[in-house]
Amino acid sequence: MGKLVLILLAISAAAADPESTAVWRGGEDGYHTYRIPALVVTKKKTLLAFCEARRGGRGDSGDIDLLVKRSTNGGRIWGKAITIADLGEDTIGNPAPVVERRTGVVWLLLTRNPGQETEKQIRAGTASGTRTVWVTHSKDDGLTWAAPVEITSSVKDPSWTWYATGPGNGIQMRNGRLVIACDHNRRDPDRMFSHVIYSDDRGKTWKLGGSAGPQCNESTVVERKDGSLLLNMRNYEGKNRRAISVSKDGGASWSEPRLDPALVEPVCQASLIRHGKGRKSVLLFSNPADTKRVNMTIKLSRDDGETWPVSKTIWPGPSAYSNLAELPDGSVGLLYERGEKDPYESITFVRLTRELNGR
Repeated sequence: MGKLVLILLAISAAAADPESTAVWRGGEDGYHTYRIPALVVTKKKTLLAFCEARRGGRGDSGDIDLLVKRSTNGGRIWGKAITIADLGEDTIGNPAPVVERRTGVVWLLLTRNPGQETEKQIRAGTASGTRTVWVTHSKDDGLTWAAPVEITSSVKDPSWTWYATGPGNGIQMRNGRLVIACDHNRRDPDRMFSHVIYSDDRGKTWKLGGSAGPQCNESTVVERKDGSLLLNMRNYEGKNRRAISVSKDGGASWSEPRLDPALVEPVCQASLIRHGKGRKSVLLFSNPADTKRVNMTIKLSRDDGETWPVSKTIWPGPSAYSNLAELPDGSVGLLYERGEKDPYESITFVRLTRELNGR
């Protein structure tokens, strides 16, 4: 295949590396912890980095707001945080952005629940409130955002309890369909499934697609060269491997999940994107490639996820959630949770700028 347009850089010390930037650090600007990164590049080549801003602690419940920062120079400098959603003491999160390529509108799917309710209570159906699904959008490259609109009735089965959009980027298929990978629980708190939602009118309305599982939840989706969809899922079967499923009907139905022996995980979110265009494009995958949340790694597949022959460690230390993006110059951006003692000290952006031909 020759040299790939793909660009990867192994990071040994972020403090000495000008291409690595802590976009958020815990304790700054009135928030205890920043978690759950998502990353997209707009039609005008602006990078948008999203996160959950957790005011009172590191937990998944409580007063959590949704923020974004912008970069107009490929991730080298980031602007001030912009608040997308702050609904009092409610929990707002699971950012799942997607860029509509014709209009340039950035659509952002998110979830909401009462801040005092825990995930365990919502899963079991014992909470006073439930998990609802919302959408907002920006027409000016992330500078301003429309008031979030609830779409729960269109994308959530009434029998489901827990629900999460993404987290991480959605995709637009070649036929124009927008697809967001999601997950849910049914009334049994231990029955976890991945699913997708989609829009065929450039983000104006959203519909519920098919599910894959059980024992799967946070997921990421990509379109393969043959037009099918590949869903890559966090898995709870106790074998520390990612689960995958395929849809040949645009996400309406999914194959029986199977484990990918090449994709080791500690049971954690991951990212999957297509890099490049046409026949020479490749898939890139990022996650903490270990049975613990350490060793943030990018892997490459030339055959639409059948094999992963190229692997590069980006940060060997504590790391967790991540999101990849192809940058305007063809290089790769990675936004990920990273720390020295634990993964949740910062959300760091790294721009990967050294060629790797994969041989």
